[in-house]
Amino acid sequence: MLTQESLHKIDREIAKYPAEQKQSAVMAALAIAQDEKGWLSRETIAFVAEYLGMPAMAAYEVASFYNMYDLEPVGKYKLTVCTNLPCALSGGVHAADYLKEKLGIDFNETTTDGRFTLKEGECLGACGDAPVLLMNNKQMCSFMTPDQIDKLLAECK
Repeated sequence: MLTQESLHKIDREIAKYPAEQKQSAVMAALAIAQDEKGWLSRETIAFVAEYLGMPAMAAYEVASFYNMYDLEPVGKYKLTVCTNLPCALSGGVHAADYLKEKLGIDFNETTTDGRFTLKEGECLGACGDAPVLLMNNKQMCSFMTPDQIDKLLAECK
């Protein structure tokens, strides 16, 4: 269900733990599977669970708890905007509103061309850089004024 390359990456994560605790690699394994598939279907989660020797429900509980895992398809670029209080006070809500207007979507929606999905995020741990957004769970973008947002969107081709 996953490529040999992804399985090799998961094996490297498993090797970080004692053999009898390989299920401890579940978060990394789910992230690797999501990187390959674009999102985590129940079948993919079950495959990862079986590979790690754990119940599928236990892996699903992890995937459904953390917002970095996508349980339904998302756009090529998932933009998660922090709207917690420090960011909200420093323009996070305005950045989110600007993205909604610019992309023509609301939170938890994807543009019709499949390029962008907009999510509302919890604290991203960069309050001093507000407003912040996280792109594809990996790239932190700071001081997201309308000009910076326009620049980011232009780079996402």
